Amino acid sequence: MNFFTRMDAPSMTTSTFRPDPPEKVIAPSTPAAGTTLYYEDLAEGQCWQSPSRQITKEDVASFSSLTGDFDPLHGAAQGDTAPGGSDKTRMQSPFGAPVAHGLLGLSILAGLSAEHPRAATLALVGILDWHFENPIFFDETVHVVTEIETIAAHGRRAGRVTWLRKLISSDGRLLQQGRFVTLVASIKRDLHGNSTTRSAAPRRPR
Repeated sequence: MNFFTRMDAPSMTTSTFRPDPPEKVIAPSTPAAGTTLYYEDLAEGQCWQSPSRQITKEDVASFSSLTGDFDPLHGAAQGDTAPGGSDKTRMQSPFGAPVAHGLLGLSILAGLSAEHPRAATLALVGILDWHFENPIFFDETVHVVTEIETIAAHGRRAGRVTWLRKLISSDGRLLQQGRFVTLVASIKRDLHGNSTTRSAAPRRPR
């Protein structure tokens, strides 16, 4: 069920909201976190799971201050101090409680996945087919599952990689999903044509 479908449904009331069934979590594959991976190291079907982090009302308030987005859906950002927001906010929200910004969730996903895996990224080319599947409530704990969907050479010294990324709650709900497209350096690029061993190649943190 789509997040925006819930928000836009004219007959929807807060009492009808039900979380989607738990998302099936992909088991992490063998590439270790913390190792810089180059184009030659990557293959379709590889996957990683990030550590978890909690999204707090303070995170939401900080994001509102940074972006200027003080929509009433994000109740705590406007000074509500109760754990679930004010009674007025709860009545206005189609979810029965304030929720985090969708773009805050996307930003946290980007951060959590930056080291899982750590790729020798040259550029972010685009974000495709992004879907906000379920709302993110205050104090939810989330993690990211990343899978390589496609990979292809891009010139002689880089690869173009499409990463399927999912933001998942601790109870297994799929919150967001979509694709990041990046250019990843070839080991040849970092060796600059020299005979240096791989371990001496400069690291390019994501």
